Amino acid sequence: MTLRAEAHTPPVTEVRRFGPVQRWVHRTTAALMGVCVVTAAFLYVPQLAELVGRRELVVRVHEFAGLALPVPVLVGLASRAFRADLGHLNRFGPHDRTWLHGALARDKRRSARPAAKFNAGQKIYAAWISGASVVMLGTGLIMWFTHLTPIMWRTSATFVHDWLALTIGIVLAGHIGMALGDPEARRGLRTGKVSREWAEREHPLWRP
Repeated sequence: MTLRAEAHTPPVTEVRRFGPVQRWVHRTTAALMGVCVVTAAFLYVPQLAELVGRRELVVRVHEFAGLALPVPVLVGLASRAFRADLGHLNRFGPHDRTWLHGALARDKRRSARPAAKFNAGQKIYAAWISGASVVMLGTGLIMWFTHLTPIMWRTSATFVHDWLALTIGIVLAGHIGMALGDPEARRGLRTGKVSREWAEREHPLWRP
């Protein structure tokens, strides 16, 4: 009976990509980043600023959302699975250089885009947005606690904060655009599972 049951077991068509902790960290970080971007837009774009009656409230929401931005990642470090994913993101191997070369050459062949759990583009984005968030937090604190630093520091911090915020907005728009173009990747972050066919096509070096 056991052999007969095994013979009729359907093949596994889905694989687990993310656990609940990774999905929670991503969603919470995305929500906080979204609050920062939207409130920044209402603070700096004149046409939007005119729609806000309580500017001081918007400033406070922006500040506290920025302060809370590192919290999801720090909480996620308690999870072994999340730390393992960070390890994957921090490793850049020969196959990642091949992926980048294929992406720059617009080569869509599967052999030209080898990727493990994360491709080279995702690794670069994760590293860049993490570094940018740290810089934004540091410059934001200098702008907030004005009495602790000289005016030259505050002026420089404001310049870096404003222009980096614009850059982050552009990069986030690109990130969201790419996510909208890949429903299977979005499903992986929403449910934690992806189809085996997608995993083998987009991440052939990944062994779930």
